[in-house]
Amino acid sequence: MGGEGEKETVTGYIAQLRAKIHYHNYRYYVLDEPEISDVDYDRLFTELEELERKYPELITPDSPTQRIGAKPVAEFGTYEHSIPMLSLNSVNTEVAVRDFDERVRRMLGVEEIEYVVEPKIDGLAMELVYENGVFIVGSTRGDGKTGENITQNLKTIKTLPLRILSETAPLLEVRGEVFMPVSKFKELNDSLGAKGDRMFANPRNAAAGSVRQLDPRVTASRPLDFFAYGIGRTEGKAFSTQWDVLAYLHKIGFKVSPLIRRFKEFEDVIKYHDAVKEKRDELDYEIDGIVVKVNRIEYQERLGLISRSPRWAIAYKFPAREEFTTVNDIVVQVGRTGALTPVAILAPVQISGVTVSRATLHNEDELRRKDVRIGDTVVVERAGDVIPEVVSVIKSKRTGAEKEFRMPGRCPICGADVLKEGPIVRCIGVSCSAQLKEWITHFASLRAMNIDGLGEKVIAQLCDREMVSDAADLFFLTKGDLLKLDRMGDKSARKILNALEKSKHTTLSRLIYALGIRHVGAHTASLLADNFSELESLRNASYDDLVHIQEIGPEVAKSIILFFKQGGTKDLLGKLERAGVWYEKREAAAEAKLEGQTFVFTGRISMAREEAKSIVERLGGKVALSVSKKTDYVVAGEEAGSKLEKAEKLGVKIIDEAEFREIIRDG
Repeated sequence: MGGEGEKETVTGYIAQLRAKIHYHNYRYYVLDEPEISDVDYDRLFTELEELERKYPELITPDSPTQRIGAKPVAEFGTYEHSIPMLSLNSVNTEVAVRDFDERVRRMLGVEEIEYVVEPKIDGLAMELVYENGVFIVGSTRGDGKTGENITQNLKTIKTLPLRILSETAPLLEVRGEVFMPVSKFKELNDSLGAKGDRMFANPRNAAAGSVRQLDPRVTASRPLDFFAYGIGRTEGKAFSTQWDVLAYLHKIGFKVSPLIRRFKEFEDVIKYHDAVKEKRDELDYEIDGIVVKVNRIEYQERLGLISRSPRWAIAYKFPAREEFTTVNDIVVQVGRTGALTPVAILAPVQISGVTVSRATLHNEDELRRKDVRIGDTVVVERAGDVIPEVVSVIKSKRTGAEKEFRMPGRCPICGADVLKEGPIVRCIGVSCSAQLKEWITHFASLRAMNIDGLGEKVIAQLCDREMVSDAADLFFLTKGDLLKLDRMGDKSARKILNALEKSKHTTLSRLIYALGIRHVGAHTASLLADNFSELESLRNASYDDLVHIQEIGPEVAKSIILFFKQGGTKDLLGKLERAGVWYEKREAAAEAKLEGQTFVFTGRISMAREEAKSIVERLGGKVALSVSKKTDYVVAGEEAGSKLEKAEKLGVKIIDEAEFREIIRDG
């Protein structure tokens, strides 16, 4: 037999092979009841691989061989959920969960409610979209409306079916939790530790770090698992209860928690919560409570939503795990945004199977409120079973030898002044190594100095290798310096050097914004540039000079004065001047040459939107958010959207950035 006949026969046989492998995957990974030996399974899989190698045009996305076949991606795309993925309101007391039951019954006007109760898995919520039974898109919850498209990574999870079993609906959105079993997490950490690699703090962090790898092959090497707990949009399938939903998901090949229960008496919900709390340490996955859901879908629809949460479900959390220990010391940690956080150094203690030796004290106000002192006996918990924090002090155990702690008046890393903003104390140093990466990333950003090609990975290497100590050092880098960086070629190095050279010619407002002065965003930087024609004038401005400017308040004025008072700021500005960074000085006043004219911006332009808006308004014009017949100009940048189309329909004059700059040039 040859030609089309042979191909038809092969196509049918490959489909049968795939169906068998899908079925045996379900028996092995979901039911844990294999029907064939590993040798027989490997034979089926190898046969499929050989046939697909011979007939590559017959490979389909749902083939078992495609679980780890995708190439690394540069970045994740986004995916918009057709029905928002809501978060749950949480309670941690019996009184509060009883209030939930009473509220549900009162709103529905019924005496009895049947509830479905599920363990609250400590993992990452996901949505899986199936069309005609085939898995086509997988995404994170994200902000509830839009998540990250991580389809290729989710395909590597063996308990997640690429094709659902038995009947298939035209469309089915399955929701569930990706997690890492505790036993597998320990094995992974042991393996990472043996290689000298960085280990994960807990199973949830391990799952999050694994599922968001840009290379799906890394995800495939991690022992991830999946429990389905609900559905989003469906076509061709309807359900009357949550229990029916879970039964259907299990029937078509999904792993569903064996701990799900349904109860008609709310007392049984309370008992179930207490029983699961007692056995949580026996489970091979982390849970931090139970989820209580009204079973009838009709009732769910009648109850509706509150903001971002359903009225028909609630998370009944377990008490956070806590232990007693001693505070040996209190130190200050400087974060990437300059925030100074007091941290308690503890006598090591085991909490939830993790050795805890440090715990956050959050901020100075919280430290004072709790009155934590060096030498105190304290209660420590892992908030949300993850982040250790000092909950309270056992003051009855004080001996009088305990020492009070005072927050430093200067940054412990660079010695710069600190600025208190409510409860938060921040370092304002321009060369603080703790926040150098964050600060340089801001300096190089589009709305600041706009240094193209200088991304976060390059900045991280420059800082980690101590090749720069502040932003001004960027302009003294050579091609030889850049070529020492990982994955840096000649072309990329020249691109960065050209971008650095180009960025030296800037505007005063961009430069002010790039300096990263606390509370000074792009709009405020533009206001300052309007009122001070030179940076030197701004440096020497008094408090009164600043607060007399409309929109500049006392807090912003103090921040500006304190920033320019630092020795590090003076050194930075001197280095920028020596590097050849300059801005065009302009006249303080400008004629209202755009009086009565309306501009609309669309797409991406190199000038910050706030800066462009400020210039138009200073010249007497107006900037609108939408296009209408009254619009005079639409300034279209790269990737211009619907505003451009509307302007074309209405016959509004469309100009590019170069033409816009020409219009405003004299102003």
